[in-house]
Amino acid sequence: MRVYTNKEELITEIKQRYQKYIAEFENIPEDLRDRRTDEVDKTPSENLSYQLGWLSLLLGWEEKEKAGIEVQTPAEGYKWNNLGGLYQSFYDTYGEETLDEQIQQLDKKVIDLCAWIETLSDKELFEPEQRKWATTKAKWPLYKWIHINSVAPFTNFRTKIRKWKKIFL
Repeated sequence: MRVYTNKEELITEIKQRYQKYIAEFENIPEDLRDRRTDEVDKTPSENLSYQLGWLSLLLGWEEKEKAGIEVQTPAEGYKWNNLGGLYQSFYDTYGEETLDEQIQQLDKKVIDLCAWIETLSDKELFEPEQRKWATTKAKWPLYKWIHINSVAPFTNFRTKIRKWKKIFL
């Protein structure tokens, strides 16, 4: 996993990867948003819903902890070893919206994510055990949680949506 030297580097990487990822959706017609193929595991709508779901959880964990609410990760009623139901909840929550509506919401989530990162000290961002919700056996610092829920999927899912587009467009 990539290591960042400061928050500006992380924010820049998030924005760059996000812009490349979201640009892939520009020419996908709304009537193909739910078209499925065996070669790609998510439809365009599911792809966006997945991103919306994880960024919402990540930002929500922080909001809850700041409000003094005990956070259950990944989400209430879901376990890390069985995420299929959680993914389906993302598709159910966001999948009824148009691609444009999903993109607008995701744009806002990325802005909110970067604004949150700006508020973090280097200690909070780069040292482990700075949040209860992020304190696991792995002892990941916050930047790894952020990376794994933004930069990594923006990069990996861009490849998937490009493959989907080669099949259908």
